[in-house]
Amino acid sequence: MNNDRKAAWILFIIAAIEGSWVLLNLHVNGVRFFRYLGFIPHVGGTALGWSLAFIVSALYVGLAARLPSVRENLFRISWLKLLGLAVAISAGILEEVIFRRWLMNYLQDQRGAGIIVQIIASGVVFGALHGVWGLMGKSVRAALGATIATGLLGIALAGVFIASGRNLAPCIVAHFLINA
Repeated sequence: MNNDRKAAWILFIIAAIEGSWVLLNLHVNGVRFFRYLGFIPHVGGTALGWSLAFIVSALYVGLAARLPSVRENLFRISWLKLLGLAVAISAGILEEVIFRRWLMNYLQDQRGAGIIVQIIASGVVFGALHGVWGLMGKSVRAALGATIATGLLGIALAGVFIASGRNLAPCIVAHFLINA
């Protein structure tokens, strides 16, 4: 199986799994789901949270664009990018719910963890689970790089979550922009 075909299957599976969760919640909860995400009755968050979300997005995309594999495909139009957009939407929602809202609120409410512990734990778990991508490619070096890069991103997005008054909207938008 060639690399594009393999990537397409991986993106399709991710979009199907994560997208199903998002669509199921939208169907079952309707407007309450958008409220839970922080998008209504108005787009929530704070000015500081939104500012940090856009700074994190710009920095991460800028750094990623320095990688040859990213740079050579950045403006290339392909059908894989359509699948990538579906993943960007579903991952931006589901992963922010899991790694920011659920994990950080659990650590705060059930474990009494302070903000620093919540932020670090969110980043470590986010990074570790994204590091699996490198292992799928049978590269420990790629896995380590992905773990560190996404771990730092997870810490930054956790900071956005806190700065936004624990509102997910800025985190979701930042996550989408980075993935897109």
